[in-house]
This record gives sequence, C-alpha cells and structure tokens, in this order.
Amino acid sequence: MASILDVSNLGIKFGGLQALDDFNVQVGDREIVGLIGPNGAGKTTVFNLLTNVYSPSRGGVRLKGHDTLGKATHKVTHYGIARTFQNIRLFKSLSVLDNVKIALHNSMRYSLLEACFRFPSYWRQEATATNTAMELLSVFEMEGLAESPAGSLPYGAQRRLEIARALATNPKVLLLDEPAAGMNPSETAELMRTIHEVRDRFGVAIILIEHDMSIVMGICERILVLNYGLIIAQGTPEEIRNNPLVIEAYLGAQREE
Repeated sequence: MASILDVSNLGIKFGGLQALDDFNVQVGDREIVGLIGPNGAGKTTVFNLLTNVYSPSRGGVRLKGHDTLGKATHKVTHYGIARTFQNIRLFKSLSVLDNVKIALHNSMRYSLLEACFRFPSYWRQEATATNTAMELLSVFEMEGLAESPAGSLPYGAQRRLEIARALATNPKVLLLDEPAAGMNPSETAELMRTIHEVRDRFGVAIILIEHDMSIVMGICERILVLNYGLIIAQGTPEEIRNNPLVIEAYLGAQREE
C-alpha cells in the first residue's frame, strides 16, 4: 500500500515532561488506522502535532511528499490534513449548511469588492459552495436539517456534522478524535458504517482515536498503542487484542500469587 502520510521520530516536551517520544508511522492511501492507549498516553498530542497546533521538539511529518512542519495550521489543512475534536467545535448559532460552507472558504475566489457589491461571480461561487455542502450533508442524511441551527441538533448529529465539515476541506488524511464519545449504541453502529462510507466514497486515509474498543476492533485495519508517549505495540486488531503489553497497559500487571 502506497504511503500517503509519513511521520518520523516525532517528539515533544512540555517543560521537563516528554509527552511524546520517537513516534513513527506510515499511513497508506485509504487505510483506517486506530490510535489507542490509556488516558494521558499522548494520543491527542499526536493529532495536535500533525496539524501544527503544537510544534514538535524533533521529528518530521510529510504528507504526499510535502513537509508540513513549521507551516501554519491552515496551510496544513490546505495540504490535506483535516480533523475533528474531542469536544465538538461547531458554530452552534449558525445553520448546519453554513457550518459546512465555512470549511469551503479555500475554494472561494471572489474578492471583497465582489462580495460587497454582489457581483455575478460572487453568486456563482456561493451557489457552487451551497451545492457542494448539500452533497456532503446528504452523505450523512442531514440535508433536511440544512437550515437548522447546529446547536439544536442531537449530540450524534453534531458529531456527524463535524465530520462533514472536515470533509469539506477535501482532505487526504482525516483525523477523528473520539468521534463516538457520548453516542448511544445505535449512533455508534451508524458511525461505524459512516466511517467506512467516508473512506470509500472520498478516498481518504483515516486515523482514529477511540476508547470504544468495539469500534476500533471493528473498523481499523491497523492499530497503534501508545503508553506514556511511546508506541508499545502495533499490528492488526487480532494481534493487538492478544498483546500482553497492551493488556498490561490497560489493566495493569497481574499480581503474582
């Protein structure tokens, strides 16, 4: 499988604390990779480094041959990395449609003058953006909610909207940070189907942080396990399920009788 994202020797310190050390991964085109570990293991730190929210102490990140380190976060998005967050970050007073259209700003080419005076070029591009946003909402069966305030949606629908907004940036790699958090079992099952559909329909690679092991084991093709900022295991779901280091990290070492 051709590699689309190459991360080498990534590390970061916060003061004297080594929060992440020697993190290496190559993600293949359209691959679904799980990133798991106990609370505080460094999972969200990885996402913050990949999107340049944090600047690493060392290491490199290349996306389709582009070196993304040192680039502004919006530039990283332009190169093709999009993400969602543990805590939903929608514009809750805006409509569902406008939340998705906001992510399409990179595709807008009209000037401030054209926008102020509503030139034909403005209306053409706005119509294109609206159509694109509606197509994305239809993937998540949310087109009927387009004019609803984002903050009025049920929790699971807000999660789906956040994924739709991330996809509007046309990513090559999609980072999902605990997308099933707070979902009930039926919403979780629907999310699993949606993630597969997103991968197949949009041709993106997906890196998933999740504590729900039924999701991780059910949809991920490869899993990396972090503990105290280090990768302690990686492999297929079956290999990870039976790895003694992973069992110890989650459950603690068994006492000797």
